Amino acid sequence: MNRLVLLASLVLTGSWLLAADAPRPIVIGDEARKIHAEMPVFDGHNDLPWALRTQDGLSFRTVDLTRDQPTLHTDLPRLKTGGVGAQFWSAFVPVDTAKKGAAVTTTLEQIDVIHRLVKQYPTQLEMAYTVADIERIRKSGKIASLIGIEGGHSIDNSLGTLRMLYKLGVRYMTLTHSESLAWADSATDKPRANGLSKFGEEVILEMNALGMLVDLSHVSPETMRAALKISKAPVIFSHSSAKAIADHPRNIPDDVLKLLKANNGVAMVNFFSGFVVPEGARAMKRMFDVGRDLKAKYPDDELKYKEAMKAWQKQNDYPAGTVHDVVDHIEHVIKIAGINHVGIGSDYDGISRLPKQLEDVSCYPAITQELLNRGYKKDDILKILGGNILRVFRDAEKVAAGMSK
Repeated sequence: MNRLVLLASLVLTGSWLLAADAPRPIVIGDEARKIHAEMPVFDGHNDLPWALRTQDGLSFRTVDLTRDQPTLHTDLPRLKTGGVGAQFWSAFVPVDTAKKGAAVTTTLEQIDVIHRLVKQYPTQLEMAYTVADIERIRKSGKIASLIGIEGGHSIDNSLGTLRMLYKLGVRYMTLTHSESLAWADSATDKPRANGLSKFGEEVILEMNALGMLVDLSHVSPETMRAALKISKAPVIFSHSSAKAIADHPRNIPDDVLKLLKANNGVAMVNFFSGFVVPEGARAMKRMFDVGRDLKAKYPDDELKYKEAMKAWQKQNDYPAGTVHDVVDHIEHVIKIAGINHVGIGSDYDGISRLPKQLEDVSCYPAITQELLNRGYKKDDILKILGGNILRVFRDAEKVAAGMSK
């Protein structure tokens, strides 16, 4: 087909606009790879521990992370390819464990999974508890491994439990997951605390005193604002994106991004297509409500629940988007909060759909290359890849040291 015929075909079929508007695939160059070598990625959220539990129980008998794992987003070779130097592993447990009185026990099991995961691969992973640990471990060529708890239901309304989880290595806690608590409200549930209750404020101040990062992903805007007002230390959003770009309740409104700048915190951008792509956000607005309804319908039948959820998602399909969509969110956070307040929080192995060129943990260099393509300089890219979250962690340590005097 000659060029004139091809042009006519594109115009007649309507494919011309698609071809013209579609973002070009990113080709990673030497400069991006050099930047990764200088500042290995510090990712705010990876759900591999729960994915391992789902696939392999608590045994580690069948999953070998030194080999390619096609059913997972994460394995050790791809982490190396992606230039990951530090990772918050999520000790996620479902909110319904609290209703069964098993949230704390299940959280302890997930913390144990993370510790055993690191112990299983001692030449590639090492537990980190401080910024000094992270810097030392990364220099050794290993991945500094940290623990984050995803939801305040994991402490069962107990500051003593919170303190003990810190002793076990937990360095951030997301205040809620998909359902509101008596002391903090979720973005995807009806409010119960109207932001934060008195006990919710006590939780945040106790986290400040410990040096545990306050994570505002999943919480309502009212809870975000209340937490930013009460916290003495910078806060994080471990895996959240910009609401102005994709209008999902899980994302961060612009007024909160401005408050985050004043707090000196960091928003670590999520990769889930349902939170990042505008069409995905519209389709997924009811995802958590539907999930709760189906859990109530099939309380003891996990297979039927998954099948029903999968059918709903198929009926509410949406495009995966591309790495360009994720970088749009990074740029929006920079526009509103500034270059010092954005990072990366992929949510790998906890999400069902990913943008093109961000399909797994090997893909982080595509973000660096696209930032270079958009004119960002090395020093700013280093902040996004990990410098900003390291600063926030360091500041939280200083606040804790001051509160202990």
